[in-house]
Amino acid sequence: MKYYIIAGEASGDLHGSNLIRALKRIDPQAEIRCWGGDRMQKAGGELVKHYRELSFMGFLEVIRHLPTIFRNIAFCKEDIAAYNPDAVIFIDFSGFNLRIAKWAKAAGFKTHYYISPQVWASREGRVKKIARDIDHMYVILPFEKAFYEEKHNLPVHFVGHPLIDAMSNLSETPAAAFMEAEGLDPEKPLIALLPGSRKQEIHKILSIMMEVVPLFPEYQFAIAGAPSLDQEDYEPYLAGTAVKLIRDKTYPLLQAAHAALVTSGTATLETALVGVPQVVCYKGSWLSYQIARRIINLEYISLVNLIMDREVVRELIQGELRKDTLQAALAELLEGPIRDQQLVDFELLREKLGGEGASQNAAQLIFDFSSAR
Repeated sequence: MKYYIIAGEASGDLHGSNLIRALKRIDPQAEIRCWGGDRMQKAGGELVKHYRELSFMGFLEVIRHLPTIFRNIAFCKEDIAAYNPDAVIFIDFSGFNLRIAKWAKAAGFKTHYYISPQVWASREGRVKKIARDIDHMYVILPFEKAFYEEKHNLPVHFVGHPLIDAMSNLSETPAAAFMEAEGLDPEKPLIALLPGSRKQEIHKILSIMMEVVPLFPEYQFAIAGAPSLDQEDYEPYLAGTAVKLIRDKTYPLLQAAHAALVTSGTATLETALVGVPQVVCYKGSWLSYQIARRIINLEYISLVNLIMDREVVRELIQGELRKDTLQAALAELLEGPIRDQQLVDFELLREKLGGEGASQNAAQLIFDFSSAR
């Protein structure tokens, strides 16, 4: 069968790549065309557009790039129509994907949504669009199933969280060997910096992370470089420091880390599942933040705290993200009761997310429903 998959961010590229592999195991003759990234292409998808051409962070940034967004939407519809797939699969990236889903459903294509848009966080009215335009929704967070089925009477499929699968494939290379290979000192504890995958995040957040580096001379620091960004994007922040940039090796870096400073997003959950104490950081443009705080109905921004429904990790948001507050929050993680409690809570988090097999579960359902056309 023919599948058309649309992902628009680094996390979607990761989950999309695992979904592609699972689909190919179930359907060896599968033909897959996709919007995503290097991982999805490597897994066997025919890449149409890279997510680095699609992803804009914040309301102001989206407005500035509206002409590009509308061109991409028009091209995507044309490409789907020409390809004529048996299934159109959307992975998160709701602003773009829900527009395509409306058109695809009306055009007679079977629509599947893997990894729900965060309608439980803001603009809950989008549930009506999902009910109208999506044939099957596959959710990955336990509370999402209750949200859809109990609150909105909309059946969905809980498949488990795909990061559990990713964690099962962690590197077995000893931390000391990894550190030596990357030019780090195996005898000196490491703090990982995960500043995000967009240029806007790097600009707003990495500069503040770098301010605390000299305050912890007994530790070494390394940045997890995002595949969507170039070396030059990091150079202004690395100049004159001993901080290492390590690209495309986020999980091995986290496995070697004693603690981490992490930009809000999927990386907070990844860091927790590896078992690394963390501080969550977020800072956007003033206008974007003012709009977001008025439409987002959540007590927390990190997935760790949302899933646990309590503060497990410290969140420093917007004006709270400063050199002094970040220094204090990081110091608490290096040793003592706050560090110990996070490690205990991360084990409980893993239990809540269920076992392995999310990608395989979703792929099997997609194949079964598509075969029944």
